[in-house]
Amino acid sequence: MRALTYDSFRGPMVVSQVPEPSAPPGGVVVAVEATGLCRSDWHGWMGHDADIVGFPHVPGHEFAGRIAELGDGVTGFAVGDRVTAPFVQACGACPTCAEGNGQVCPHQRQPGFTDRGSFAEKVVVRAAATNLVRLPDAVGMREAAALGCRVATAFRGVVHRGRIRKDEWLAVFGCGGVGLAAVMIGVAAGARVIAVDVSRASLSRARALGAEQVRLLEDAGRIQALTDGGVHVSVDAVGTPDAVAAALASLRPRGRHVQIGLLADPAPPVPLGVVISHELDVLGSHGMAASDYAELLGWVGHGRLDLGALLAPRASLSLDEAGAALAGMGEAASDGVLVIDPRN
Repeated sequence: MRALTYDSFRGPMVVSQVPEPSAPPGGVVVAVEATGLCRSDWHGWMGHDADIVGFPHVPGHEFAGRIAELGDGVTGFAVGDRVTAPFVQACGACPTCAEGNGQVCPHQRQPGFTDRGSFAEKVVVRAAATNLVRLPDAVGMREAAALGCRVATAFRGVVHRGRIRKDEWLAVFGCGGVGLAAVMIGVAAGARVIAVDVSRASLSRARALGAEQVRLLEDAGRIQALTDGGVHVSVDAVGTPDAVAAALASLRPRGRHVQIGLLADPAPPVPLGVVISHELDVLGSHGMAASDYAELLGWVGHGRLDLGALLAPRASLSLDEAGAALAGMGEAASDGVLVIDPRN
């Protein structure tokens, strides 16, 4: 089958013929119809996940498609079913999974990182009973391609970890895919949203998704005054030292900071003195378990979230175009979620 591959960090990405996967016991093979181009894959290509990425490597961890093959023991699904899955594939058998926290399963596998990913015609989903999510007919494949990472990650970060409430202030730092999803989710939750980025174009997208205010990162110091003492929840969705520092500084006493953006080593220091004196909550957020997708899909089904609004205006990319687009993600401003169709 065709797949986008690379043989070294920061090396050339080419479309190659690779062996077709087979369904493991308890798992399935999904024929990929849409897969999102995400900054996390750029981190992988850059070598920021060198401890888990092997070569030759196939990136891609957000996908939607149809089941092509069932492994032994899989029940409740059939070939042809429309599905997606979280980027964290939980084992489904450990105490952490039993608690419903598959997103932090200690035995997790991740397509596009530990395993070959979805920038390919087919991808494996392990432990199907734990990780497969059936897609409602009303959710298209392109829209669903962002669910496995960006939208689900933002939803858990804002709603479950940040515990955002109606009329609270929410500041989102970084308006890439995750950040724009966080803006949209905050607006849907009834929060007053401030979007912060270094790019005016990205801020324009955030404004279109309902952000009440937008600020360049260099002006983030004004947020305390704009919100009469600081925001209730800050979300860092980009992972730069400047963004982390500004996000923490934007909080009011007893505020909640949610760290989603991946940080290159060494991670920036956290001002623990302020964390203590202001009783701040500093919270990590890492994807979302498949068992929690029903709530998110309910928001979509009831019209609270329009996944299509997150998509970039251009049509799907082909595999041949994906390598250049992925390599450029380190500098390019977000124009919405770009989607690859591996069938092209």
